Amino acid sequence: MEKPVLHLENADIYQRDNLVLSKVNITMNRGDFCYLIGKTGSGKSSLMKTLYGDLLLQKGSGAIVDFDLKDLKEKEIPFLRRKIGIVFQDFKLLSDRTVFGNLEFVLKATGWKNKDEIKQKIEEVLDKVGLKSQHYKNTYELSGGEQQRVAIARALLNDPELILADEPTGNLDPKTSLEVMELLNDIHKSGKTILMATHDYQLIVKFKQKTLKCEGGELFEIVQRTTV
Repeated sequence: MEKPVLHLENADIYQRDNLVLSKVNITMNRGDFCYLIGKTGSGKSSLMKTLYGDLLLQKGSGAIVDFDLKDLKEKEIPFLRRKIGIVFQDFKLLSDRTVFGNLEFVLKATGWKNKDEIKQKIEEVLDKVGLKSQHYKNTYELSGGEQQRVAIARALLNDPELILADEPTGNLDPKTSLEVMELLNDIHKSGKTILMATHDYQLIVKFKQKTLKCEGGELFEIVQRTTV
């Protein structure tokens, strides 16, 4: 049987010295899509940070894309992040570079050398997010929705086994949020595994997927009632 892409068992999630979530159990297999919801301060971001190696897993066990989170060494973090794609709320793009330059920077930083291969890969991911014609623009010339599309393209560069989207529509208006969500939905349909932290209940209702909620220091699955 194929190993899960993400598996946490009785994991305690800390933010500095504060226990924010206790005994967390999650299993995500290849091709799953899962929402992570909860109020601000409920532990969503701390859980996400633990998954991409920003916070240490101190108690319980956890594995993500074949990395042991309990035993994760500082020097392994860049390799972990090559196997996962991360999309942030605030895009985290380099404002002094073009769209192409942003993506080229990531590929070079992760060991790509061949210019033609780099160009081909960048065109491929920009095509996926519908921004191939905007590759020459500086990122500050783009709208918020376009900037988030670039961030999603960046997350796809190294064909990640898992995409962690942390409030990807948090800074966008409702119409743009919907467009970005439709894009993530298409990416999921192409076979990608996605864990998305969000507080946008409209999207959860429109695009129904498994939903995990952080509340009162615990994480549990909520069953969405279908309205007739």
